Order: sequence, then structure tokens, then C-alpha cells
Amino acid sequence: MTHGNEAEEAARVVSAQWQQVLAYDSYTVDPAVPRAAFAHPRLRELYPVVSHGALYLNRCTGFPTPGDVGALFRRAGGGFIVIRHSDGAVLGEPDTVEEAVELIVRNLPDGCGPAVIGTADDVPG
Repeated sequence: MTHGNEAEEAARVVSAQWQQVLAYDSYTVDPAVPRAAFAHPRLRELYPVVSHGALYLNRCTGFPTPGDVGALFRRAGGGFIVIRHSDGAVLGEPDTVEEAVELIVRNLPDGCGPAVIGTADDVPG
């Protein structure tokens, strides 16, 4: 597969995953969370995963992931918390989902581009 074909395939996989995540019901995730992330063009290129009501955005489609993109969690009592799992950093505790999304975007790793097919080992350094 050529690099262009790999990028096209990754874009298809990411798009299909976003469609699944955006269709989740409120028992799985607050629908406002993936909608807000999907509305941002840079985050729309990343591979979304929902677990325990939290939204994770990944630079690859497989596991393990680098964990270097902020994950968005609802905070007990209201608001959100954004955590980067690669180093355990709490990036912030914004009140709105829109602020949480902007916090994730501001803290994207250097050179962060669209997700790639594969695992953390396949993410460009």
C-alpha cells in the first residue's frame, strides 16, 4: 500500500469510527461531548474511543496508543476534566465542553496530524 493509500484508508477508518461514536446513546456518553470534539477539524482527524463515558482521541487506530492527546471526562458535580494519559497530566478542569475541546486542541502533541492505521509504534515521531 502506498503512503497515499494508507492515508486514505486511515481517513475512512477514522470517519467510520466517528460515525459510530456520534451515534452512541446518552447511556454510553453525553452526546454533546463527541459532537463538540467532532466539530473541531483537528480533532475530527483523530481516532475516537469512548470508555466509561469518557472520550479518548488517538493518533492511531490500534492499541496501544501513545496516550498523548487529552482525554475528556465529565467531572462529578459538573464540568469536565482533561487528562493526558502519557504523563498523567491534568490539562485543566473547564466548565464547558467547548472549553474542554479547546484545551485538548491547545495541548495536541507537536506534529500531531491525522490518525494512522496501526499502534503507537506507527505514529510518526
